[in-house]
Amino acid sequence: MSDSVRVDRFLCASRLFKSRTLAQAACEANHVRVNGEPVRSSHLLRVGDELRAFSPRGPIIWEVLKLADKRLGPPQARELYADHSPPPPPKEERVAVRARGAGRPTKAERRATERFRGED
Repeated sequence: MSDSVRVDRFLCASRLFKSRTLAQAACEANHVRVNGEPVRSSHLLRVGDELRAFSPRGPIIWEVLKLADKRLGPPQARELYADHSPPPPPKEERVAVRARGAGRPTKAERRATERFRGED
């Protein structure tokens, strides 16, 4: 295997983006940085580089451990990088919680739930 691979090929092989076309579009939009510098999709990536990107699942920070240019299965793809990404923000709870077996809500409880959801 070679000692470098194109960034767009690596992003597709590591399953960060579903296709190489999406990886190229992210590079064109300056959403991908290697060692702090914005890169084009043709930039050569090497083992040990720090990769930062804004992806559909949120911002990621990876250290490249292995190189691949063909799309791999999920277990093999996780071996390509060390993930140093911040944890995702907690999901916002959008449902009012009612005690199980409490019966139907009263009119006042229903209106309070609508206010909570912002349905005024």
